[in-house]
Amino acid sequence: MEKFPHTLTAKLQQRIEHNAIRSLHVTTNLIDFSSNDYLGFSKSATIFEETHRYLVEQNIKENGATGSRLLSGNHPLYDVVEAMLCDFHESEAATIFNSGYDANIGFFSSVPQRGDIILYDEFIHASIRDGITMSHAKSYKFKHNNIAHLEEMLKRVQQDGTIYVVTESVFSMDGDTPDLKTMIALCKTHSAYIVVDEAHAVGVLGNNGCGAIQNLEIQHHIFARIVTFGKAIGCHGAAILGSNELKTYLVNFARSLIYTTALPPHSLVTIKMSYAAMQNVPKELNHLERLQQNIQYFKSQVAIHNLEDLFIVSNSAIQSCIINGATNVKLIAAKLQEKGFDVKPILAPTIPKGKERLRFCLHAYNSEQEMKDVLSLLSIFVA
Repeated sequence: MEKFPHTLTAKLQQRIEHNAIRSLHVTTNLIDFSSNDYLGFSKSATIFEETHRYLVEQNIKENGATGSRLLSGNHPLYDVVEAMLCDFHESEAATIFNSGYDANIGFFSSVPQRGDIILYDEFIHASIRDGITMSHAKSYKFKHNNIAHLEEMLKRVQQDGTIYVVTESVFSMDGDTPDLKTMIALCKTHSAYIVVDEAHAVGVLGNNGCGAIQNLEIQHHIFARIVTFGKAIGCHGAAILGSNELKTYLVNFARSLIYTTALPPHSLVTIKMSYAAMQNVPKELNHLERLQQNIQYFKSQVAIHNLEDLFIVSNSAIQSCIINGATNVKLIAAKLQEKGFDVKPILAPTIPKGKERLRFCLHAYNSEQEMKDVLSLLSIFVA
């Protein structure tokens, strides 16, 4: 075995010294307050069986895609699923990517050009940051959800190139939402294009889980929306929603679409059946309604246990409790896990140092008793 490079060893040692070293863990049977499976679709026997039934009925017996979408991998199912996405999300076009990471890398590395400007929220997802890094455009961050600072930045940047403003409809670490309508108005005033990542909003907000954008009826003012299927939809993949011109551009220039093997038919059918499950369920089995009830119940219990000062204000399925210090937040997470609750600590560099937190992800299948018990324990551990 070759000796490991000393520069890499030093970086690992620095993580260890800051008590921020990461490792992989097998999924546990603890009560789930950690996963992004907000509606419980990843374990849905109905979706699994409907997917299998569809594949059998259509005589689709393929394990893999065999190549990229531009070569041999663009199965006819892509047209079926993308048309379904356009109809559901009220979009002119949809382009499926293998993951949310691939979608964001593909978009931001190819769409903004040299001489263009990207203004992005300081808490934007790492996949967007990575895509921006690969772009030739200049980029500047604005303060989190700060409309005044965004306006100041829009006035400051040069006007000879195209301006893109980038945000999320629900932020993955804070669970909060920007003032999207005001942002759109600002972008119109300054001739800027707005791009919104809806990863944590689809399946959680809006009619049948359509997302925050459609819930606000602003979908026709958004240049590009990124929707992902690995969270509330419970499967895998992502799509960029926008105009036909944008789709054509991405097919020609988004390298994370062009140079990777496509999703297999099974993945595409699972997306189709998960969307069907969001729309066609009896009221007594409505996962989205139960999730919304659980969000409100959790917030009421936060107040009852006098924990409001610790939690970031959020109406989404992500409820974050700020506990300063990596050692402290890891200790409390371990205590909760010992009591049977899967609550994960979130550490720097994922979030700013000093903003370490416990991230509670709520689900349609969490019971009121589970939420009450975990917050009762938290109130004891942070006292």
